[in-house]
Amino acid sequence: MNQQLLIHDLTRAELKQVCLDLRQPAFRAEQIWNWLYVRRVTAWDEMKNVPAAFRKALAEAWSLSPAAAVQSAGEQGAHAARKLLLTLRDGECVEAVVIPAKGRATVCVSSQVGCKFKCGFCASGQAGFRRNLQAGEMVGEVLAAARELGATPSHVVWMGIGEPLDNYDAVLKAVRIVNDPSGLSVGARRITISTCGIIPGIRRLAEEGLQVELSISLHAPDDALRSRLMPVNRIYPLADLIPACRDYAKKTGRLITFEYTLIRGVNDTAEQAKALARLLKPVHARVNLIPLSEVAEFGGRPSALTAAVLFIAVLERAGINATLRASKGAGVKAACGQLRASRLGDTTGPAKTDS
Repeated sequence: MNQQLLIHDLTRAELKQVCLDLRQPAFRAEQIWNWLYVRRVTAWDEMKNVPAAFRKALAEAWSLSPAAAVQSAGEQGAHAARKLLLTLRDGECVEAVVIPAKGRATVCVSSQVGCKFKCGFCASGQAGFRRNLQAGEMVGEVLAAARELGATPSHVVWMGIGEPLDNYDAVLKAVRIVNDPSGLSVGARRITISTCGIIPGIRRLAEEGLQVELSISLHAPDDALRSRLMPVNRIYPLADLIPACRDYAKKTGRLITFEYTLIRGVNDTAEQAKALARLLKPVHARVNLIPLSEVAEFGGRPSALTAAVLFIAVLERAGINATLRASKGAGVKAACGQLRASRLGDTTGPAKTDS
């Protein structure tokens, strides 16, 4: 990997310390931060109000290339999702998804190259885990999305390749950089961290004082089925996960979203909906139902619309707020569960935006 450090890996306070260490006034950090995240420059020489000698010293030690978009693919239409293939400095690749909509634009970012957790219906872990992303690389994904959109995304969701709470420190640092009001300034309530159920991470996040959204990939109402679909459940079973979620909601005052992929004949019956309602009754929660996005390694099919409508009706009768989400990006293998690239050339297989 390039021996230079990533400038995007620094918080604003850390950047200020770098300036002071190089005998520069603290206000230089504010100038550089503005160039990085408001004007979003990609070369040190573009920072015209920073002295040339200081720019040279920074250029020798710090890289401005956290993640380069080498390919963009999208469906037709003004609000169509676009998938970005991003190459990292060591040659690894990840995918991010830009999802425009009326009045908003979301970027779904990856947190790891590959994934350890191997959810059965998700392509991201099929090739195994390679490494964690640095905070600056994740910030680079957001910047790449901003270039694709021509504007800063209004929402950022950590639902791409990898398990965010398995890369906790780097993800939280990236969240704080993206959230910083002097830079990209994405509001905390417009930032979502998704997890397959890493309980220690959920409990740590509850203590951060951040008003981010938490999303739990659930996908089954009982341990036997969830363990079959999501091996992580053997480590963090529902009997432990649901109390952790309840405590998180109580501590933060935030509603938790439970993601539930509907798989025909597997987890989509009315009885399973009733079991899900009983399971989530102690938690301040809503359920986001997502039709399965087909992956070559998983033989399942999405539930029929009639089954999805009945599933929602059962949840709503039990007082659980539920919605059926239209999953975007399937035409370019960018829908929920489909992202997978780890090297150039890996993009021909099915692709993920949710674990």
